[in-house]
Amino acid sequence: MNRIEDYQALAAIVEKRSLTAAARHLGRSLQSVSRSLAALEQEVGVELIRRTTRRSNPTDAGLAFYRRLSAALSEIEAAKLETANRRAEATGLLRISASSTFAPHHIVPALPEFLARYPGVEIELELSDGFVDLVGEGLDLAIRIGDLPDSGLKARRLASSRRVVFAAPSYLAKFGRPRSPDDLKHHQCIVRTTTRFGNDWPFPAKGRTKTIKVTGRVRTSGAATANAAAVQGLGIAVGPLWQVRSLVERGDVELLLTRFEPPPVPIHAVWPATKVLPARTQLFVEYLAERLQKEQF
Repeated sequence: MNRIEDYQALAAIVEKRSLTAAARHLGRSLQSVSRSLAALEQEVGVELIRRTTRRSNPTDAGLAFYRRLSAALSEIEAAKLETANRRAEATGLLRISASSTFAPHHIVPALPEFLARYPGVEIELELSDGFVDLVGEGLDLAIRIGDLPDSGLKARRLASSRRVVFAAPSYLAKFGRPRSPDDLKHHQCIVRTTTRFGNDWPFPAKGRTKTIKVTGRVRTSGAATANAAAVQGLGIAVGPLWQVRSLVERGDVELLLTRFEPPPVPIHAVWPATKVLPARTQLFVEYLAERLQKEQF
């Protein structure tokens, strides 16, 4: 007898409270289910099911075993479904939520190859700089940057992004270069009003986080606007490296305080906790993860 079938027999007996009902549920003979139970009890060395003429009830040991076992069986079934799903043709509309800055940089450039691989898939991008309700909005997938709050969503980490401080050469020539985070208190800083940090910029300090309260004459809700203001020499800005890498490479801005960078910010793909992902969603997550791992963040 297959060991998985033995486990399935025990789970069915506990759930149906009867060997006969378990056999009927599994489409097996009563003798086959009895042999599975006997084999398990012999292996573990304790009674798992206490039989009476009318009922088959789990012992304390049997109930504890069942609780662990049922979770494992669910995972096995999900794995089988997921593997079968991978063979399915990827078709249909894939609705993705991503930030208005991340999508043009990293989602759109990934689409030509993905759509060429899977001609039956269509993509709809919903741009939002906040956390959206995937189920309520009918979305298949979201790309989220930053630590994830506790939720019922499933997630896969795609990459990590450096959070950097930067300024234009023109600003540094006029006001000097900060040598430590504390020096920022004496500089014009460009404040992003929609980030959770605002004008409280965190930096690591002796195993802890030290917050520097910055000020400046320019405040904005948009990342692209903050970066553009930095290029114009209006102050020192902070943001993910992937947003400003091209500016650094062109020499429009310079990175500052690299010795004091906080830990990288995670980038995740998240999706509703369905039992198994549609092929189009699963394949896109895997494709995007492979692509992002090759890029520098």
